Amino acid sequence: MGRGMPEREAGLARGFVLGEDERIDARTKEDFRRSGLSHLLAVSGQNVALLALLALPLLAALGIPLRARLVWVLGLIAVYVFLAGADPSIQRAGVMGGLAVLATLAGRRSSRFYALALAAVVTLAVNPRIAADVGWQLSFAAVLGILLLATPLREAIAARIGSQGWRRGLADGAAMTIAATIATGPLIAYHFEALSTTTLLANLLALPAVAPAMWLGMIAAAAGQVPGFPVEALNHLNALLLGYIAQVASWCGRPSWAYVHVRLGGGGLAAAYVAIAIAAVLATRIARHRRLSARRRDKRPAGGPGSRTPRSPSSRLRRAIPLVAAGVALLATAPALLTPAGHASPGPPHGLRVSVLDIGQGDAILLQPAGGPAVLVDGGPPGDGLAEKLRGAGVERLGVAIVTHDQIDHAGGVVGLFGQMPVERLLYAVLDGRTVAEARVAGAVPARVAAGSELRSGRLRLDVLWPPPEALAGPHTGEDPNRLAIVMLARWNRFSMLLTADAEAEAMPVRSGPIDVLKVAHHGSDDAGLANLLERTKPRLAVISVGAGNPFGHPTAATLATLASHGVRTLRTDRDGAVVLDVSRDSIRVSTAD
Repeated sequence: MGRGMPEREAGLARGFVLGEDERIDARTKEDFRRSGLSHLLAVSGQNVALLALLALPLLAALGIPLRARLVWVLGLIAVYVFLAGADPSIQRAGVMGGLAVLATLAGRRSSRFYALALAAVVTLAVNPRIAADVGWQLSFAAVLGILLLATPLREAIAARIGSQGWRRGLADGAAMTIAATIATGPLIAYHFEALSTTTLLANLLALPAVAPAMWLGMIAAAAGQVPGFPVEALNHLNALLLGYIAQVASWCGRPSWAYVHVRLGGGGLAAAYVAIAIAAVLATRIARHRRLSARRRDKRPAGGPGSRTPRSPSSRLRRAIPLVAAGVALLATAPALLTPAGHASPGPPHGLRVSVLDIGQGDAILLQPAGGPAVLVDGGPPGDGLAEKLRGAGVERLGVAIVTHDQIDHAGGVVGLFGQMPVERLLYAVLDGRTVAEARVAGAVPARVAAGSELRSGRLRLDVLWPPPEALAGPHTGEDPNRLAIVMLARWNRFSMLLTADAEAEAMPVRSGPIDVLKVAHHGSDDAGLANLLERTKPRLAVISVGAGNPFGHPTAATLATLASHGVRTLRTDRDGAVVLDVSRDSIRVSTAD
């Protein structure tokens, strides 16, 4: 997909088509986030719908009947979901997109409400906890907003710009973009306590290029399987489209006023959606009044085209069924929308729980954000009962397991989880191929990360600071794995924690800024760069993950003395047991097992 493209556009192509953003530089990803275009870098129902729109005319040109075309499209969706990694968000996109295809071909607006309700039932049946996933909530909010708001918005836009030729396409696209933006805005503000002020402008400016860019990427991905096919020509054209979208993201994302921090709260979220619902009802009635007025001006005879006939009670009932079904689906999501922490973990409501587990001589850090799946950073050595410790913390499924580097005291416990507990994704920088294969067999989706990569779970954000992508190129046989260990900055609201794995500060030139908590590198071994790191980051608390009575003398006296001289309170798992941080909006509560 990247042949014949500049590096940035090649990374964007993979993000647009496969949802893989690891090769996109951090500045570009930040532009997309601040401009409200980051949804383009993740596989969604939009990708699946565009795949169907691309395939249907091609299949029709081959003379394939409609029913057979439908079967072919659904098969293509299944293949696409598999090739894109088949993680839960992509599975959800497949379900949503497949049902949208069915509803669109059925040709009735009510069928789309049925499809939305059915998608909610199917995804909740597969994983009842998915209602707490922010991506799931945003998907359904966007689709429901399009179903309810797009028609009156399209009519209002068409009334001003016309509805013939390209103007009709522009009105359709703009209406769907505005509807989805309105419907998802309150959820974004609620979960992330921030909102892009330019998202509507950015999406409208990018609109003409989005579908062609995805189509060209899909065609290149498919045609590239044919030996000798000149995909460079397709990619050259696609690079222009992707470059334009990236420029829009830069224009709309870099001003200081483009991204504002807001606090909506549960009451504000409910009030926002009540206001949107009232506006939708008023807009629908105004649009209907305009249509009736236009018909009167045209003096259409009763019973002619466009006239209304009285509906029977049974007809009204049939039309009400999809709305009731959609309402049931919304009721099912209501606990997640209003109290998203309820299904995620036993942590504090609307908070984050960080547990530095007492796992012996190794690292294992569990992050449980409200409204998002649990994230495990390393798993300690094998045979230390990690699965039982996770279940004791209320975790039955991991959204992500991250192996910071390929050493048994970090990777061993994670490997032992395969087959004992569902793990949706496995992230790593350098990892033995056998471990990666075992992850795939267990149903996890493996992916490599490097500096610039970003992971989100609810309001929790993990930014990878080290190692740089160029350090991962080529073989690593004989190289000290600690020098390629993943270093991450975990952020939730104003709280921040630097997760250093075994990467000592003297060999890790990262800049995180001030932090609240430092996970001391390499179990507290000697680190010539620790003093400078403490001066730059000014942590209030340091945690050392270390085994009692270990033969390495960890933590060393020099490391403890450096922490003490900087006035940093220090906890260590060998003496204090597991260290638990319960983070709320305004405080951090620290507790230990001993």
